[in-house]
Amino acid sequence: MKLYNTLSRSIEEFEPLDPPNVGLYACGPTVYDYTHIGHLRKYINDDLLVRTLAANRYKVRHVMNITDVGHLTSDADAGEDKLEKGAAKLGKSVLEVAKYFEDDFWKSLALVNVEKPDVTARATEHIDDQIALIETLIDKGYTYKTRQAIYFDISKFPNYTKLSRQKLSEKMAGARGDVVVDARKRNPADFALWFFTVDRFANHTLRWKSPFGEGFPGWHIECSAMSMKYLGLSFDIHTGGTDHIPVHHTNEIAQSEAATGAPFVKYWVHHAFLTVEDEKMAKSKGNFYRISELVEKGYNPLAFRYLTFQTHYRSEMNFTFESLAGAKLALNRLYERASYFKEVHKHADIEFERDFLDSLSQDLNTPRALSIMWGMLGSNLSDSVKASTLYKMDEVLGLKIKENAVLLHDIPESVMKLVHDREELRKQKQFTRADHLRSKLEKMGYILDDEKDRTRVLRKI
Repeated sequence: MKLYNTLSRSIEEFEPLDPPNVGLYACGPTVYDYTHIGHLRKYINDDLLVRTLAANRYKVRHVMNITDVGHLTSDADAGEDKLEKGAAKLGKSVLEVAKYFEDDFWKSLALVNVEKPDVTARATEHIDDQIALIETLIDKGYTYKTRQAIYFDISKFPNYTKLSRQKLSEKMAGARGDVVVDARKRNPADFALWFFTVDRFANHTLRWKSPFGEGFPGWHIECSAMSMKYLGLSFDIHTGGTDHIPVHHTNEIAQSEAATGAPFVKYWVHHAFLTVEDEKMAKSKGNFYRISELVEKGYNPLAFRYLTFQTHYRSEMNFTFESLAGAKLALNRLYERASYFKEVHKHADIEFERDFLDSLSQDLNTPRALSIMWGMLGSNLSDSVKASTLYKMDEVLGLKIKENAVLLHDIPESVMKLVHDREELRKQKQFTRADHLRSKLEKMGYILDDEKDRTRVLRKI
């Protein structure tokens, strides 16, 4: 199995630290707003990665954080706490807001068949772990204290930008353009480990006592503390969005390796963004979509999962309703194909199964994997072997093909007559008239699936 590693900027052979065990940490949501389809793309591909590892007989321990405190509106330690801001906007307590939007997150994941992680770690439930890690960094001389916060001094950590590959001078210059609200920060790129409940945070609702003063943790420290608690000081895979590379993940590496003296993560896996009609998704643009809204528009949420697989996870994905409609049609055809299978062979076809898994094992090449799946369905294999192979593939794809395959009712004679008439027109090479009948049948709720030796009549789902 091979994965692209952001740290090396190359596709590497995957060699876990303790085979066959694999430790995987996924950056989870900050639960201050609804989960949208851009978020879901990342979690669907995380889910695919876990399933692919399992198909390769690795034993995965999947840990995900839930950020319910400390994530400011700017990653550069400026602005308000996102949870506090959300609570004020909705007139609820911070924990009520966190619970409400976390519930929405899990419901959204369930709709697209993303399996829950083995461990869900909430920041507010791991304050002691974060305090202990900060104490270690203080003892080792990596921090300094101002009235407002305890900061990690990036000048004390050599090769701070090894993940982002920015020159430190460029990063510092960029940081100076941010709003620096603490004049006593030594370097603009230094980041907060702990905020004190003074000045701008005097009214912060969530606060804890610590050996260094009352306050609350910064965003970055939670991921280091919780990932190492559940996966060890060094572990195999850390996933996140590409936006996490220059700040959040860079800071995680610095504070973790400064504290332990050991490599933090072996493979960094980053997912590219999703756009909508070639534009950034935003509520102000009216193109902010939740999966529940797609369901309300009549789309199977698994059609979005299928659509996600048509674009490689490291390539930007452009969402359109036209492409979603195409994914819906393809998924319906899969379900209908499966509904014809009356028997399932004991074993999948070895060659197709191998090629399919090989595709996913080459840095999650989902477009090629889908192509192999369709090639298998169009092959000369018996239906029972096709069924077995398809269901084996779907253990990784997670499209719930077997569960959604429906038993076909008898096709009305009027429909079959139109199908026969179309076949006759095709034989006579009257393709325009034949296409007209196809369109008519589609309006009646049927899809024609032309194969080499027959035409199947499929009901739309």
